[in-house]
Amino acid sequence: MAMSVQAYSDILQGPLATYLKLSGEIGGDVATHAKLVADAFKIQVQFLQLAASRSSPSDNELVQLLQPTSQKIQEIQGLREKNRASPFFNHLSAISESIPALGWVTVSPAPSPYVKEMNDAGQFYTNRVLKDWKQKDAKHADWAKAWVETLTELQKFVKQHHTTGLVWSGKSGGGIPPPPPGCPPPPPPVMPPMADLTIEDAANDRSALFAQINQGENITKSLKKVTSEMQTHKNPNLRTGPAPFKPAAASTGAPTTVPVKAPATNKPPVFARDGKKWLVEYQHKNQNLVIDGAEMNNVVYMFGCSESTLTVKGKINSVFLDSCKKSAVVFDSLVSSVEFVNCQSVQMQVLGKVPTISIDKTDGCQIYLSKDSLDVEIISSKSSEMNVLVPKANGDFAEYPVPEQFKTLIKPTGLSTTAIENKG
Repeated sequence: MAMSVQAYSDILQGPLATYLKLSGEIGGDVATHAKLVADAFKIQVQFLQLAASRSSPSDNELVQLLQPTSQKIQEIQGLREKNRASPFFNHLSAISESIPALGWVTVSPAPSPYVKEMNDAGQFYTNRVLKDWKQKDAKHADWAKAWVETLTELQKFVKQHHTTGLVWSGKSGGGIPPPPPGCPPPPPPVMPPMADLTIEDAANDRSALFAQINQGENITKSLKKVTSEMQTHKNPNLRTGPAPFKPAAASTGAPTTVPVKAPATNKPPVFARDGKKWLVEYQHKNQNLVIDGAEMNNVVYMFGCSESTLTVKGKINSVFLDSCKKSAVVFDSLVSSVEFVNCQSVQMQVLGKVPTISIDKTDGCQIYLSKDSLDVEIISSKSSEMNVLVPKANGDFAEYPVPEQFKTLIKPTGLSTTAIENKG
């Protein structure tokens, strides 16, 4: 366990230190965000030191011990929510989407894939940082790479030292040990335990199992001999009967103490202008949302809406739909793009011109184009049920599905990937 803590410290002194250094050089919201991230990793060091000094705690005690980490993750994600108009919004989003990777300590029996899943969750935004800043300032590209490397090294660490789940030393009692030189101070005071929280115990009292295995030859004494009457190849009538039991699919093991981003159902609806940004949030069954008088440099951000329709009049910079369900947006023209992220069953219609449509982690997206937008560029990733409707001369629309499957072949020069079109 001491080696485990030291290996984790290597991550803090390696790629994480690079990320923190570059965040400070970039400054602004990125630097502020990075301080919270540094605190989160320091708190996890303390938690691993505790695991190295004692036996596995009870479920309720574990919830209390994990509360500082959960609280810090909420602060990290909350800072992003408060700064949606920030010029570094993609930076903040990249961290906020992937920081739940620190919840690997509650995942069993395969925490390493969970860390990778969280790393992938932030990839959309790290790619945007790389795209937007690669030519303007290489420092931002290095920043994105350092963060991705931090989580990649965390995944390797978990796979090597905690393959099937967090390992506790097995010692009884014990508190948080004093940190080694250079390590952070203890975490903040423990918050009250969350209600209705359950965490699987990976151990499940394995001692009884090992006792059975270690019986040696005596383990076969309780076995019954299979007679000829019990053999199915000699008795075909034994082959019929109810279908074998199929256990339910195993849980993914996502940590219950780490907040999962989802549209809040109890929050009041928002329809307001904040500088150059129009905020449309938590609208429910509102089909008459209209933005009129917006300027060309304005941005519309629609978040957490359901069964609602937004109409944007005039030419603006861009439209962004985040975590919306069964909602639609209709707009005249855009300077930049319309983007869909974490949405379900959404629609859009452009009456004028739109250069780019971006779809990420969205299931169900209907795109109605105008004659002026037939040269649009559509970028999709991790999405399904996407259809583009192109206007015909008679006023109707021709519907075309966006490919979701791809075929990759090995060529002498590398990989060759082509889309498999849906003929149905």
